[in-house]
Amino acid sequence: MDNLEVVIFQIILHGGNGRSAAMEAIYLAKQGDFNGAKSKLKESANALNEAHHIQTSLIQSEIRGEKTEISLLMVHAQDHLMNAMIVKDLAEEIVDLYQRFKLSKRIPMEE
Repeated sequence: MDNLEVVIFQIILHGGNGRSAAMEAIYLAKQGDFNGAKSKLKESANALNEAHHIQTSLIQSEIRGEKTEISLLMVHAQDHLMNAMIVKDLAEEIVDLYQRFKLSKRIPMEE
């Protein structure tokens, strides 16, 4: 495996970790564990920031004239990261909605 493939797999890894943590945040909020949900959202943001830094370094290299080979794997990594970022953004909104709903209704959350 060459260096570029390692970098691509790092984007996929951190993107996947970020997406998973965001989904866990939604589950925790549904259970009424808002502190746990907020913690998972932070974990998601940290993982996605790491993936974004790697992506940014690739972009900066290309700006300097160092061409990056575009492969199906690279396209998959970019797609994976963008989807994970969207999931995290939506998870933040869903956690907030669960919390507002619980506070306004003062009823137990679904088990």
